Amino acid sequence: MNRLLTVLLAATALTVCGMGESSVAAAKEVEREAPAGAPVAETVRGLTAFGHNLLTTTAKPGANAVLSPLSIGYAYGMARSGAAGRTGPELDRVFGFPSGGPHTSFNTLTRRIVTLDGPPPAPAPGATRDARSGGPARPLVGLANGLFTQEGLSVEPKFLRTLAAQYGTGVREVDFTGNALDVINAWAREQTAGRVKKVFDRLDPRIKLVIANAVYFKAEWATAFTDPPEKNAAFTRADGTTVRTTLMRQTGSFSYAVRPGWQAVELPYAKSDLVMWVLLPRAGGSPARLLAPPVMAQVATALKKTPVKIAMPRWDFATNLSLHKPLKKLGLADSDYSGIAPGVSLGEAVHRATISVDEWGTEAAAVTGLAFPKSAMIPPGTEVRADHPFAFAIVHRPTLTPLFIGQVADPTAKG
Repeated sequence: MNRLLTVLLAATALTVCGMGESSVAAAKEVEREAPAGAPVAETVRGLTAFGHNLLTTTAKPGANAVLSPLSIGYAYGMARSGAAGRTGPELDRVFGFPSGGPHTSFNTLTRRIVTLDGPPPAPAPGATRDARSGGPARPLVGLANGLFTQEGLSVEPKFLRTLAAQYGTGVREVDFTGNALDVINAWAREQTAGRVKKVFDRLDPRIKLVIANAVYFKAEWATAFTDPPEKNAAFTRADGTTVRTTLMRQTGSFSYAVRPGWQAVELPYAKSDLVMWVLLPRAGGSPARLLAPPVMAQVATALKKTPVKIAMPRWDFATNLSLHKPLKKLGLADSDYSGIAPGVSLGEAVHRATISVDEWGTEAAAVTGLAFPKSAMIPPGTEVRADHPFAFAIVHRPTLTPLFIGQVADPTAKG
């Protein structure tokens, strides 16, 4: 019976290279929907608030941090379709999901933001980017959803139908007493061009189902930082100590805003509606505070074109999070997902994100994994000098969806 349901309800095969014969079931009976009138704005407001809340809950003031509200939202959105009892309302409060669920919104956002049909291309060994040798490439934005179930597990048809119709997700049966961990981690590597090496370090043998999401982003600046860099510049950390780093520089016309306590500049990515906001508090101020929804909304409306000199460091770091404790602090205490399968509860939730920023652009990736056991304006000459801790947000400008957010506390630190 389970095999029949899988064949009838799973849609769009997720091809996973190097995983043997395959095995994501696909069917034409359930087509990916194209919803109209989805509550996208409400969902994005919820994601923005959630991202800020999670960052302030988990990021230490003196440490670098990056996370993807979009990736976490998608993973828990899929889980929301199988939530039962008090778990559904708690998810709605924590994530700001619309009363009808986030599913049609996420479906719509996928269609508006994603540029890749399948996994991103694997990086070419020894390849370098040089914005001065030809024009910038179009951005690569990939988003993949995965549902991995224990062989023979009977999954609720309604849950499978929602994942197929709204998330384009089929079912891949695996053996959680065998090679499931290798299969899931290989899927993550492929969907992130190798930037995220694994979802889980290990999986409890009691795990019977995993929901996973991967987001990949690679884009070149519309205008590269080709001015001579400032070498050996001082970057003052939150505790007042300094490190020496290189500040990449450029001067041009950029959207810029300033308010008491902060300034912001918008750096557009080439050939797209994607931008990075660099959000710089005054010295000693909190970068994370600038990612709060009221400030982000203010930035969105206050940005005006003006000549700006920009100096900021490169950065390259990653964040690994266990989501259980922070989400419990935010109000997600219940764990009834019996709408997925009888007796299923959430056992482990992890998020891994990585970002690299240099003169030519940005590459970032994130994976979220949920494992379920069965039991149960300014005058010319303005300068933005990011030489102390600051925040950043990679934003889809038309919808204001936060793909990635974070803070740079020490650009020389890798962790």
